[in-house]
Amino acid sequence: MGTTNINNNVAVSVSDAFRVHLISVLGLASAIWIAHNIYTINLTTHPIQALRLILVFETPILISLYSCLGRNREQCSYLVAVGRGMLGLLAGAVFMVLGAVTLGAPVGIQYMKKTIYWSLLMSSFTFVPTSCVFGSSWMDWQRLFANTKPIGVVDYMICIPAHGAVIGAWLGAWPMPLDWERPWQEWPVCVSYGALAGYLVGVFASWGVLLVFGKRENHFKGD
Repeated sequence: MGTTNINNNVAVSVSDAFRVHLISVLGLASAIWIAHNIYTINLTTHPIQALRLILVFETPILISLYSCLGRNREQCSYLVAVGRGMLGLLAGAVFMVLGAVTLGAPVGIQYMKKTIYWSLLMSSFTFVPTSCVFGSSWMDWQRLFANTKPIGVVDYMICIPAHGAVIGAWLGAWPMPLDWERPWQEWPVCVSYGALAGYLVGVFASWGVLLVFGKRENHFKGD
């Protein structure tokens, strides 16, 4: 399928983008399967343990995959991109904690671990890919998240799933204040389910966009 040279000086084919997303989805599915079938835990019954297991599987996969797409490969090695991804994970977690608390997440010692693991999950879906590829380039971050104007294959790979995770977590928070007294209404169960669902929807949506992107590019090449 078509190949695009975007502003990060990396040629990425649409088929490569599919493979990256497929591996990330399989990693996520494996973590959930192992949690359910081997450790007999889930986000509702054991949110801390389940989130930790998902992070152990998914975060290294995302860092390793997106570090291969880092910009300016002549000046930024794979290991440097990995380091940027790890720094992005921590910085994003701090940002997510502050944002969640500002929007009404519960505060207290009993919620601290839950909030930290949830924030690391959100950072893995949003900050990690962007940090690995673009580093601290403010123009690229602004284009993807402030202006939401992706311009190439890698941009769509990062932007759509990240927005899906954020929107999913936001929608997942809606049932929390309702007086249903369900276990899944506890923090951060429903927002974690929402983030996971939103991320997966974003991945599949990006597949559709990239498929159209590749067909359009092949059409232009044919002309």
